[in-house]
Amino acid sequence: MAEPAGLTPPPPSAAADLARAVDGWRDWLAGERRMAEHTQSAYDRDLRAFLGFLADHLGAPAGLTDLADLKTMDFRAYLARRRTSGLSATSTARALSTIRTFFRYLERRHGVANPAIHMVRTPKLPQSLPKAIGVEDASRALDMAEVIAEEPWIAARDAAILCLLYGCGLRIGEALALNRRDAPASDAMTILGKGGKERMVPVLPIVRKAVADYLALCPYAGEPDTPLFLGARGKRLQPAVLQRAMRLIRGALGLPDSATPHALRHSFATHLLSGGGDLRAIQELLGHASLSTTQRYTKVDTEQLLAVYRSAHPRDRR
Repeated sequence: MAEPAGLTPPPPSAAADLARAVDGWRDWLAGERRMAEHTQSAYDRDLRAFLGFLADHLGAPAGLTDLADLKTMDFRAYLARRRTSGLSATSTARALSTIRTFFRYLERRHGVANPAIHMVRTPKLPQSLPKAIGVEDASRALDMAEVIAEEPWIAARDAAILCLLYGCGLRIGEALALNRRDAPASDAMTILGKGGKERMVPVLPIVRKAVADYLALCPYAGEPDTPLFLGARGKRLQPAVLQRAMRLIRGALGLPDSATPHALRHSFATHLLSGGGDLRAIQELLGHASLSTTQRYTKVDTEQLLAVYRSAHPRDRR
């Protein structure tokens, strides 16, 4: 089920004082927290849905005093409403994180404190592990990208992007946000990641060659500020186009649905770890804020090792 529909500013579910606080919170997310636009939008949707619930729950648009007076049972009623609406535990956990962030902001900037929000437990989330592609399948996917598109320059473009995802561990958004001045020309490149944080990643010669081959074939001239990866009409390439290309590739190779562009980033981390890469170094390369996020790859690597052991050890053969 989709998330509850957002409201249009100013939120009709908020009294004037709260509406002003929400506007200040948005500015804080964009300015001081330097959140990416899509993250800001997600936070905004979550908060609007919560304020919409409160307007219904309290019988009137909520103000700052109402938020300070909320009890644990009020927050639990919100979680119950989401559960009965069919929203996932992952979605609700994210929404609760947004609400806590907003209440922390209110306490620091407006003196509105509510200890009840800290008493509410986050829904238990199912354990999800990154789904990596095997070394051979990743290589086959990159080779297939070079031939599956009808236009040679588009095939070269898709191959170059997938090389960046697998060879440098970039997120799709990071790769597509590159401009021509950012095209790798040396053994390293600077990437602007989540929250406006920069990181340095090494660039293999094969990755540099893939990008150079694409630029040599690209029919559109460009300036340094021109998007590096262009769509068929010369505009910045959208993620959906690359995702569609990957669907064609995995269909041609018989790969599972989990073989997505983002899975190549997972494969970058998993294969580095399998080859003896240091966990903290991999954390830096991926741009993870927390080491615990990177540690998920150790579980993937262990599971793969156990699978090989069980299939090969003579004592485990049936």
